[in-house]
Amino acid sequence: MTTALAERPTSAATPPRSTAVLRRIAEMRRTSPGRLRLMLAVLLVLAALTGTVAGLTARAAATGTADLGGRAQPLLTEAETIYSRLADADTTAAQAFLSGGQEPVALTARYEEDLSVAATALTSAARRTPEKGPAADAIRALSAGLARYNALVATARADNRQGLPVGASYLATASELNRETLQPQAQVLFQIAEQEVDAGYDDARSSWWLSLLLALLLILVTALLWVQGRLSSATRRTFNVPLVAATAVTVVLALAAGVVFATQRDALDDADRNGSTPVTTLAELRIMALRERAAEALTLAGRAGSGADEERFTAISDQLVFDDPSLDGLEAYTDEARSQHEAYVALHEKVRELDDTGRYDEAVALALGTETTGAFEALTGTLDQALTERKAVFDDDIHRAGRGLGVLTVLGPLLALLICLLVGAGIRARLEEYR
Repeated sequence: MTTALAERPTSAATPPRSTAVLRRIAEMRRTSPGRLRLMLAVLLVLAALTGTVAGLTARAAATGTADLGGRAQPLLTEAETIYSRLADADTTAAQAFLSGGQEPVALTARYEEDLSVAATALTSAARRTPEKGPAADAIRALSAGLARYNALVATARADNRQGLPVGASYLATASELNRETLQPQAQVLFQIAEQEVDAGYDDARSSWWLSLLLALLLILVTALLWVQGRLSSATRRTFNVPLVAATAVTVVLALAAGVVFATQRDALDDADRNGSTPVTTLAELRIMALRERAAEALTLAGRAGSGADEERFTAISDQLVFDDPSLDGLEAYTDEARSQHEAYVALHEKVRELDDTGRYDEAVALALGTETTGAFEALTGTLDQALTERKAVFDDDIHRAGRGLGVLTVLGPLLALLICLLVGAGIRARLEEYR
């Protein structure tokens, strides 16, 4: 006996969902109410998407701007502080050693302050960097090396107080650790911070999001005008008031976004040109000047006359120039710093002349005296003033860059919602005519 089995329809016989949707759209296009519903759907989707992207673009720009001002640039400042304080500690330790016996209280206090400030900046920088990566490695190396360096300097001091020649060896070892390990690690952190600042500007500008927003705004305005043109020709009416209002609101959104983002980009450009870039250059000049001073003190501490430390002084002095293009507009500072550096180098040459002719004590007295110290501190003071001013300019520009972004984050979606309501009102009125 045979049994007839009813054949079940297979999945191949069922049209795909996408095909059914396309078929429904094609059917809607054949009737006027259907075309109106399609127009309504497209405009609502475009408006909602535009509002969402407007809010996301403003949020991304605000987040990037806040990160630049609150993390990346402060990290650069902290890295510069660590670098410069290490260089200054190296200089101060050598100068205190030159004094012989009991070190001057002022130099001891300055050395201890240098290490304390460097340690504080190191702790703060650690909070601003990921737990893994080159920056974290540099911070760990600095943390470990700082304690070892301080111990070597303490030993050199103790030996120096007792008149033991081995103290100079400990000081040389400590200085080598500072110059060959700690300062290079601080430089690595400084360079990473520079890269973070550059990346921060890219994030703050949110170029990809902004391009998408501009494209959507253009498409939405075009679609609104096209729909109004179609309705005007079909209904013989000149204006659809709700759609005209929707178009006006879209233009307002575009203008608001344009003003906010144009202001933000202008402020970011100013912050980069007048803040971050000169700050980096000035920080490097200040660090070089401190290394220059340290080389002078170490040359005398070594009692070996002109040698490797003096060669390093000459090399640094040749590199220390004040006409970098990034310092344009700061001539009042750079001209003064240049003349102050020339005055300091002239005094250094006198120090070398005294030392090279066997008048070591006179050379030490001149190097540590008020004339040479005053000339050097005038140089670093001028650079510090310029740095402080440029940091303030950066802070002001970053604050200006963030204005309006928080408002636009909320305003964009709200205006998009208003556009949707106006579009719905405008097309619904036409649909009711077919009932």
